[in-house]
Amino acid sequence: MLQLAVIRQHPEFVKARLKVKNLDAASLIDSILALDEKKRKLQVELEAAQSRLNSISKEIGQWIAKGDQVKTDEKKREVAAFKASIPPLQEKSNQLDQQLQDLLVTLPNLPAKEVPLGKTPEDNVVVRIGGEQPRLSENALAHWDLAKKFNLIDFELGNKLTGSGFPVYINKGARLQRAMIQYFLDYNTAAGFIEYQPPLMVNEASAFGTGQLPDKEGQMYFATEDKFYLIPTSEVPLTNIYRDAIVKENELPIRMTAYTPCFRREAGSYGKDVRGLNRLHQFDKVEIVQIVHPDRSYAVLDDMVVHVERLLQSLKLPYRILRLCGGDMSFASAITYDLEVFSAAQKKWLEVSSVTNFETFQTNRMKIRFKDEVGKMQLLHSLNGSSLALPRILACLLENNQQTDSIGLPEVIHDYFGAAEIKG
Repeated sequence: MLQLAVIRQHPEFVKARLKVKNLDAASLIDSILALDEKKRKLQVELEAAQSRLNSISKEIGQWIAKGDQVKTDEKKREVAAFKASIPPLQEKSNQLDQQLQDLLVTLPNLPAKEVPLGKTPEDNVVVRIGGEQPRLSENALAHWDLAKKFNLIDFELGNKLTGSGFPVYINKGARLQRAMIQYFLDYNTAAGFIEYQPPLMVNEASAFGTGQLPDKEGQMYFATEDKFYLIPTSEVPLTNIYRDAIVKENELPIRMTAYTPCFRREAGSYGKDVRGLNRLHQFDKVEIVQIVHPDRSYAVLDDMVVHVERLLQSLKLPYRILRLCGGDMSFASAITYDLEVFSAAQKKWLEVSSVTNFETFQTNRMKIRFKDEVGKMQLLHSLNGSSLALPRILACLLENNQQTDSIGLPEVIHDYFGAAEIKG
């Protein structure tokens, strides 16, 4: 959530930055400022009334000491009148607070100055490309056909058990999933990330804290009776571990990683882009999250991008890194880098990781703070990234390494999987 103080001090800057996200928020910002002005005037009135009430209360004691009952009774009537006037003022103040909150939560995060202009994914900027794209034979198979040929994944069985977008991994397919999860976690913990195993459902406060609510309410599965949301990523429970916390500066940076299944309704998704593993309702992902000093977040962002890039390099996958344009960024993002791998059989790039700096957008919602050197309370910055999302990684590993009667595997997961290849 944007800080009200920033909007108050730099309204034209806020309006201009939101236009980079293709949002004309001028009237909304003006409404917020008008409500804020009303609230501040009312606060002055409230403080004056409370001050006068305290002053009169002291006078009562003085008149009692002097034995003047008339003045004492007069001041008591004044106290009663002021006491009666304060609750309506407080109620009005609370109403204005709620109105301000309702408007503030509809504003997305401000994009950083490095974010390029643009409206669609075609406007994203390629930062760098790595790896070599394999040359497959003309009769190369897409991963959904390879999964069937080698009995790795049963999409039809998943449809029977649950519905479309819930595949069943079988035998070596299940083992390969487990091998990659363990490798990704080991890779992250070796780099200093602390592993967690968080809940797969969160409450409304947690979903609000990371920006899923109210922006992505329709994209999350909801357990109606308990009012819990199935997590779309472990970023949600991990970051909320520090909700309402005051972190000691010497404890920074906070680095966390977790493997979880993830659940996304993906409402409105259809067509060839959702075939096979390209877009699922339930999928496995290993996540990294950092909570850092605000002066360090952009250096940490660069480090996290390189961290994921080297993981892709270890898998010998062709990849590219994109800096997302304003129109392709998420609601909560200040800046995002997508990492994509090339699917040789499908002949297209598939996103496998997003690395994002949220700056203070999430920490303001969650009140994750620290005291600086002079004792002033400040908001920390939060970042997260996929390291990695498994479905499209698996799709590209299968497609890019296929042979006539086997699928080769990258050396880094041979020991985890227990073999160098998958044979028919």
